[in-house]
Amino acid sequence: MRRFYKILLPLVLLILWLLLNESFSAGQIALGAALAIWLGVASTRLRPLRSRPHKLWLLVGLAGRVILDIVRSNIAVGKLILEYRRAYTPGHVHISLDLQDPHGRALLGCILTYTPGTVWVDVSHDILTLHVLDLENEDAWVKLVKHRYERTLMEVFE
Repeated sequence: MRRFYKILLPLVLLILWLLLNESFSAGQIALGAALAIWLGVASTRLRPLRSRPHKLWLLVGLAGRVILDIVRSNIAVGKLILEYRRAYTPGHVHISLDLQDPHGRALLGCILTYTPGTVWVDVSHDILTLHVLDLENEDAWVKLVKHRYERTLMEVFE
């Protein structure tokens, strides 16, 4: 499987190089191939931690939930902004994390930050600080993060 990724990254980089240059000449192919191979090899040295994900099929369901949540959150934030008379209450939620894998935590951070109205602020001593644009129910946010995202990420990465 590792060989597949060693071939896939340079191949994708070469295709991107050729598409961005809008040229498929021999010189561009040679230069793009040289850069793709060099960047592929150089990038492996930048990742000291290796990810060992299990049950990758769970990520498909997680991606569907995340897309649905992003759409719902866009609608909610849009309504909040358009209802300028309504006062919203921003606040911070502190969530105890059980997820220890750095790759899982990075993915959780991306999910929470991509969702409009929320921003991952800090993690210290396994406590996640999440800023929410309209904080009405802190327990609902804790349940959302723990059950909807963290549980699946723990199954995949731990």
